[in-house]
Amino acid sequence: MTGPSTLPRKIGLFQATTINMSQMVGIGPFVTIPLMVAAFGGPHAVLGFVAGAILALADGLIWAELGAAMPGAGGTYVYLREAFQYRSGRLMPFLFVWTAILFIPLIMSTGVQGLVQYLTYLWPSMTTGQGDIVGLAVVALVVLLLWRKVESIGRITVVMWAVMIISVAAVILAAFTHFDAGMAFDWPSNAIDLGSNTFWLGFASGLTIGIYDYLGYNTSAYLGAELKDPGRVLPRSIVTAIVAVMGIYLCMQIGVLGVIDWHDLLDPGNVASQSVASAVLETTIGKGAAQVVTVLILVTAFASVFAGLLGGSRVPFDAARDGVFFRSFGRLHPKHEFPVLGLIVMGVVTAAGFVFARHIGTSATHPPLAVLISLLTTVMVIVQAFAQIAALVVLRRRQPNLARPYKMLLYPLPAVVAAIGWAVIYGYADKANPGVHPIEWSLAWVGIGLVSFLIWARVEKTWPFGPKEIHERFAEPEPAPTA
Repeated sequence: MTGPSTLPRKIGLFQATTINMSQMVGIGPFVTIPLMVAAFGGPHAVLGFVAGAILALADGLIWAELGAAMPGAGGTYVYLREAFQYRSGRLMPFLFVWTAILFIPLIMSTGVQGLVQYLTYLWPSMTTGQGDIVGLAVVALVVLLLWRKVESIGRITVVMWAVMIISVAAVILAAFTHFDAGMAFDWPSNAIDLGSNTFWLGFASGLTIGIYDYLGYNTSAYLGAELKDPGRVLPRSIVTAIVAVMGIYLCMQIGVLGVIDWHDLLDPGNVASQSVASAVLETTIGKGAAQVVTVLILVTAFASVFAGLLGGSRVPFDAARDGVFFRSFGRLHPKHEFPVLGLIVMGVVTAAGFVFARHIGTSATHPPLAVLISLLTTVMVIVQAFAQIAALVVLRRRQPNLARPYKMLLYPLPAVVAAIGWAVIYGYADKANPGVHPIEWSLAWVGIGLVSFLIWARVEKTWPFGPKEIHERFAEPEPAPTA
């Protein structure tokens, strides 16, 4: 038995897989290749995409079991609500929404930063201040476009998917028509030194960048209430999307390194460090083709920010309507019927994250994208990644009658692998970003969230200032005793 839902189940396996892939492959691969090479210090940066895929697969199996068992709208929010209601009431789902208000806009900030980076190819004289203005204008334009009734993002998703596919295919095809294997596989002699702290620091940074590039593999879990046969479709859509995108990323990474000298990717003054896809097209086909692909990438970046803020603004709205977050986030615009406060808050955080990352330090020491990726992943680790691993274990013990159409293969090994991977990302975050303090920022945000929860719980008279409400919405009822 599944939880009640009024949403029609019309999304099949192919659609669910393409939705996941659309969210995974946005601006990410076009802007992170230089960061990955910088993290590893050479063309062996491909290891980062492989490591990211392994972590995504391990974590994806957690999403697969939880999502197949509780195929409702909301994803993490639903899983934490069901698992932790016994001891901490509504605390964990509240904290998830609280952290989502930060990490979802930070993901959108990476899209804005990627757009500004690629715009420098068409506008090479753009200054830092002009880039700031462009980025803020992009965020303002997105909020303005969303300040209306939006019935469906289907067309936006289709356009973004098509433009992304064309852009990726153009880069890969261009790269392999002029591919130099000697350049692509010219690994330093000490590329893999397991006894070196430098290698592990680079690996942790590469793993952080890698998992960022795979984010979105869990999108179908948020659409669980609309999937056909979710027990079968959801796990397969996650695994298929991760494997397919890993193939795309490896082809793109290896192809780029077979055309562009990896040293150029580390030079802030070289166009390849800012607009690597444009550099590949210019080197192999010509300036005109590079400019066309650059425009397509700009469209992809803008569309990803648009779709991300549209969906993200609904997260606190749904929680507020469900009585698990501040009621003010549950109010709709009187005319256009969109969540006003959610859109405003996430728009402001997106703009603030973009500007903060660009001015936290020099671009050579702290590239804005690296800063944003580190901040958003550390925030996600505490109240999403680690919490879901715990939720998996808790629900197996607390709700043994929960129908589980899919059960994690080799349990608990994938959960252990995921926990280790996320711990590496979190534990090395400060060392990989000296002066940025992502661990301290993440702990401070969660700490403020705890205080906010206590204030909210006192007003709402819920735990710890009122009774807990236990509702096992998805569990099968206990069998009646026999005479």
